[in-house]
Amino acid sequence: MLTIGELASYAGVTVRAVRHYHAKGLLPEPERDHSGYRRYDATAVVELIKIRTLADAGVPLARVRQLLQADEEEFATAVADIDKRLRAEIRDRQRHRERIARLAAGDNLVLPPEVVAFLDQLRALGVDERIVRVERDGWIPLAAHSPERIPEWTARKRAQIADPELVDFYLTLGQALDRPDGDPQLVELADKMAVYITEMADEQGEDYLDDTDIDPPIVKLLDTLAFDTAPPARRLIELLKKRGWTGWTKIERVDPPRGDHG
Repeated sequence: MLTIGELASYAGVTVRAVRHYHAKGLLPEPERDHSGYRRYDATAVVELIKIRTLADAGVPLARVRQLLQADEEEFATAVADIDKRLRAEIRDRQRHRERIARLAAGDNLVLPPEVVAFLDQLRALGVDERIVRVERDGWIPLAAHSPERIPEWTARKRAQIADPELVDFYLTLGQALDRPDGDPQLVELADKMAVYITEMADEQGEDYLDDTDIDPPIVKLLDTLAFDTAPPARRLIELLKKRGWTGWTKIERVDPPRGDHG
């Protein structure tokens, strides 16, 4: 006869595990002897090893009792079902591993290849990484909300940045991020950007400036993301509004307020 500690040792489990199996009704609890201790026989060792083996194989404890009581055919069917589930879990874990591995690739984790290629193109053109980050953060909710439109939007963006003036626009944005609110050069940059925007709108049409067909709640979200990522952008938009334009994601004409443009 064995103590609970000896039983656990023979079966390769902890005493706590034995008590847990008792609580789950998987392993019967023997009566206590005259000294008040539970004593286990060899059958308990065999049963405990079976329980441990099934649990280690990934069988839920809720099914262990069923398997212990099953005949040979039922046991084989149950094991086949468990094996099928485990293989599905392995496939899921492999997909998770692939996603984790993509972390090293940065943008590839949450963005489709077309967007990643566009961001890389911006970097190759010398666009400030902070602006690239603003673009990236904006594409993430867009890709999640409207994945079917990503090819259309990225094709449009690639066509736009083939225009040297628009590239200069991006470069000017990068310069603006290094200017404090009261810096007179920020006002000069706002003037320069307002000229760019006006010329592009007059020549290409206002639809050329941004994706004006994005839902208003998404536009608001993207603007918030941009201002959180690059706070000076908010001040720049305030200055642009005095020059007849407003918006970050969706640029629109407005009537400039009267008075100083500073």
